[in-house]
Amino acid sequence: MLKQCALQIEPVRGTLVRLHAEARGDWVKFLGITPRYLAGVLGGRKMHEVITPSVARDIYMPVSPEKGEFLYITARAIGARTIVEFGTSFGISTIYLAAAVRDNGGGRVIGSEIEPAKQARAAANLAEAGLGDFAEVRLGDAMQTLRDVPGPVDMVFMDGWKVLYLPLLRQLQPRLAPGAVLLADNIRSFRSSLTEFLDYLHSADNGFHSVTLGFGDGLEYAVYLGNGDDADATAPQ
Repeated sequence: MLKQCALQIEPVRGTLVRLHAEARGDWVKFLGITPRYLAGVLGGRKMHEVITPSVARDIYMPVSPEKGEFLYITARAIGARTIVEFGTSFGISTIYLAAAVRDNGGGRVIGSEIEPAKQARAAANLAEAGLGDFAEVRLGDAMQTLRDVPGPVDMVFMDGWKVLYLPLLRQLQPRLAPGAVLLADNIRSFRSSLTEFLDYLHSADNGFHSVTLGFGDGLEYAVYLGNGDDADATAPQ
């Protein structure tokens, strides 16, 4: 008998339908913070300095259903058992990733969310989807909460504050398994902010092969080829 995809059965399917429907109201919430954003930009401040986690605490900023499906099938294709997620928000992307881990036979998604209300909601949404045993959402600054993730890490999904993409990648890199996949969202929208991050991935000196996919507002797809020091990747640091 063929094994059924977790995304197609309850309670995962129903939870995702509800969350995506709720997230469609984000545009109204963005309108409410637009004056703050424009005032900040005109005052010379960067976006992450204006739209702080507390300001965005009610905004989903989710992956689309199509991008969620892409996360799921990528994790399934590589048999990912340990996945790290930066920027959990309300846990929509986490559900897609945790469903893949479940269908791969077990493992864990380790996410990070700095806003307490979102972290609590994400944990509740994972429990509602029946995936609480396959994911945890750590509360706090990702540079701290993801410092001690166990290796080898099979997959990383980045969808948080863009200024942390490169430092977090460097922090996680010693724990990446050869062949690990890194997906990073919003590449087109924040390309100027992500120049150093993309240069790092596209350089032949850093152990990655990477391409920007024309998916939504841009999705970076990188494969970690290794750098000769991967024997230490599984050791706690």
